[in-house]
Amino acid sequence: MNQKMSFLAILIKNWFLIGIVAVILLAKIEPGVGSKGGILYPEITVKYLAVSIIFFNSGISLKTEELAKAIYQVKLHLFVQSFTYCLFPLLIKLLIMFLDIVVPFEKLLLDGLTILSCMPPPVSSAVILTRAIGGNEAASIFNSAFGSFLGIFVTPALVLEMVGSTAHVPASKILIQLMCTVVLPLILGQTVRRNYKIWLERQHIPLSDIGSAILLLIIYTTFCDTFSHQNLHVDNFSLISMVLMIIILQVFLLLLVFYITTRPCLNFTPQDTVALMFCCTHKSLTLGIPIIKIIFGNDDSLSIISIPLLIYHPTQILLGGLLVPVIGEWLSTTSHTRYPRLPSSTYYV
Repeated sequence: MNQKMSFLAILIKNWFLIGIVAVILLAKIEPGVGSKGGILYPEITVKYLAVSIIFFNSGISLKTEELAKAIYQVKLHLFVQSFTYCLFPLLIKLLIMFLDIVVPFEKLLLDGLTILSCMPPPVSSAVILTRAIGGNEAASIFNSAFGSFLGIFVTPALVLEMVGSTAHVPASKILIQLMCTVVLPLILGQTVRRNYKIWLERQHIPLSDIGSAILLLIIYTTFCDTFSHQNLHVDNFSLISMVLMIIILQVFLLLLVFYITTRPCLNFTPQDTVALMFCCTHKSLTLGIPIIKIIFGNDDSLSIISIPLLIYHPTQILLGGLLVPVIGEWLSTTSHTRYPRLPSSTYYV
């Protein structure tokens, strides 16, 4: 009996990790259910409803003073946006130059990898993972929204500069989407919190578990979309190599951000490090695919150059989910021991 209870306790404790495996298997078995046009209609339920719930959830759970405080963390914001739009593309450019010399690789896939490096951060996954671990959620919300806004203008310019093509990006349409799915739900959540704060605290609503459940939905529909792309014609060696390369790349980037942001001279807190790890290394499929389709809509190679992003997006969510307990344990330990920091007066720039 005790063994059964112990096993059940392990299942309950690790329900999220088990859920990740389960939804991936379900997506593989029947990808049509959660892919675009399927019965779940992820182009509505995920793109708008799920993301809106995530930020409404964040608005309720986040203290207003923390969000206001996050706006003035200029150094942190500069780090995220510089890493996203400068260092990330530079590292990929160096990697591709190395691959051109060492290994013969499908050129269109390398172009897709270059395009991937120019993508903005996602508006949801980094926030959910940061909150699940207990990191600086306010900073992750600000940088997800601000990075997505910058991506409307910066991403097309970077893609055109590094790969080439000509197109007009409908900035107004993407801005309206960001307002509806990010800004308005966040404001609404903050309004509800301000007016019903005492009631919410008494109810003990499992906001973190709700966010994790929504992330499982996002993982499921993302893998459904990936598995449903039957027109991705590329040789197996290049495809397998790209998958392995992206996994290694993400691990390297996470470790790089972790190493840099835990240096005492930068004076980031452990909670900041958690937010930075996900905000700097994650890329948006929701904004990325429309931008790619706009720029390369008439190109026959559209499906192939989309492969790196289609691989990167589910991989970042899967890897992030697997790292939640690991980073969470590090954070709980570090929050007590604290790595050396400079005086708090130097924290804001």
